[in-house]
Amino acid sequence: MPRLADKQLKYEAAMLAARCAMSIGQTDTAVETLLLLNREFPRDPEVLYTTTHFYSELASRASQELAKNAPTSIQAQELEAEAFESQNDFDRATAQYQRILAQDPKTPDIHYRLGRVLLSKNPPDADGAKKQFEEELKLDPNHASAQFMLGEIARQAGQWEDAVEHFSRASKLDQGFAEAYLALGMSLNSSGKFPDAVAPLESYVRMVPEDPAGHYQLATAYARTGRKPDAEREMALQKETAAKAPRTGAQ
Repeated sequence: MPRLADKQLKYEAAMLAARCAMSIGQTDTAVETLLLLNREFPRDPEVLYTTTHFYSELASRASQELAKNAPTSIQAQELEAEAFESQNDFDRATAQYQRILAQDPKTPDIHYRLGRVLLSKNPPDADGAKKQFEEELKLDPNHASAQFMLGEIARQAGQWEDAVEHFSRASKLDQGFAEAYLALGMSLNSSGKFPDAVAPLESYVRMVPEDPAGHYQLATAYARTGRKPDAEREMALQKETAAKAPRTGAQ
């Protein structure tokens, strides 16, 4: 394949090689060929479909090997808990994550995952989730996502000062955490601290310019700080991005 000059011939050869490698279990060859296909033909629908299918198959094989060779390991139990979670079976996911913590309370990310599951239940267990996120931060003080979720719990309860504190920490821990900047700006707007909301919202719209919510929140902050031209510009961007956003539900 590397020596083929004809693009179509290289494409067909690589596709056949990937399929053959998968059928006989040559994982290294399959992955290398998929990488070649994605490098040479990055937007080809068949390449993207084949990559999705093959990686899914590789993931399935790896999970089967894990269950076969280390069925009682924390990794196998975590995979099982994630499966329950993906099926919206939150009670069994909760029980599985709790078993992992009983086995090793210091397993990274499990308190965080358990907290997310508790919030997904109907009704959500916000108090239980808060405790889990706090436990995760005891193990890893730099866990930006746990800080963010604590901010979300506070924001939904209208506890703006706590929300601002947690969102601010999350954005500092992970400077690429776009949602933290939006949530911080929204919380500052809601608490009437419009001048303070400008900077995080400006950061957010730079990171996610296609989100109308960011432009709306920034327009609000600008308007309430006397920056009328900037507010009008952001409202125009809000309308423009909202018109481009994918529609959901009945048409």
